[in-house]
Amino acid sequence: MSHWTDIAAQISMSTGSPFIVEKTFSIGGGCISETYRIEGNGRLFFVKLNNTDSLGMFDAEAAGLQEIHKSRTLRVPLPVCWGKNKSKAWLVLEYVKMDKVSYRDAAALGSGLAAMHRFSSERFGWVRDNTIGATSQINRFSSNWIQFWREYRFGYQLKLAQANGYTGKLQTWGEQLMAHLDCFFPGPEPAASLLHGDLWSGNYGFDRAGKPILFDPAVYYGDRETDVAMTELFGGFSADFYAAYRETYPLDPGYATRKTLYNLYHILNHLNLFGGGYRHQAEQMMGRLLAEIQ
Repeated sequence: MSHWTDIAAQISMSTGSPFIVEKTFSIGGGCISETYRIEGNGRLFFVKLNNTDSLGMFDAEAAGLQEIHKSRTLRVPLPVCWGKNKSKAWLVLEYVKMDKVSYRDAAALGSGLAAMHRFSSERFGWVRDNTIGATSQINRFSSNWIQFWREYRFGYQLKLAQANGYTGKLQTWGEQLMAHLDCFFPGPEPAASLLHGDLWSGNYGFDRAGKPILFDPAVYYGDRETDVAMTELFGGFSADFYAAYRETYPLDPGYATRKTLYNLYHILNHLNLFGGGYRHQAEQMMGRLLAEIQ
């Protein structure tokens, strides 16, 4: 296929060492892009493939991985190159051999994430937009966290839901929450922490040395509680992870309520991406949050 020839040429140029694709192995697990391990000239790389319109998504992902790498906290697979031809867009990353043992060092993951969250910015948002799953994620800079969350996170997903035909109680309750977001933030404004942005159990692992590694980020700077909240949404994180995180960077008691608000963003995104099966869950979460302000 012509894209493998073009990918090999770009790898050669980016690494300064000749590379030819000798073997390709399809890797399962990706729900948005095709994923492969490729071999040649005694080297291995990890490749994501998608349609040509996906180059911007790959460019943003590479920038997000580089942003996390700059924090010198948790490991990420380093970007090698990304590009497109007439048929495909691609992202090439270093290939990291993963350990099959879950929770090999969950405490290191927890303390590493806490260290990453101490890497901060003066403003919320990021230098560029990216994606959360296949949905656009707006990251325009803001000096006000509540305003940022209202406009670019919760409010943005609520508008998408309305455009997708999800009206009625979902919108009525959503608007009520939008009007009372201040109630969930009685303390000082949170720090603008470096966030993974899409931190569920499928987006971390451990290398062969047992060190935690993050991938598939949706990076921006925001309240660190949003990352921690998502780890609780779909499971996959151990008690050791949370104990190490809290020991390194304790959480405010208000997190127990705000985690529902933050995870509502992801449930609305799942509603917009995958359909009405998530509507009831979103409405339940809204009901719990409204009960807190009544």
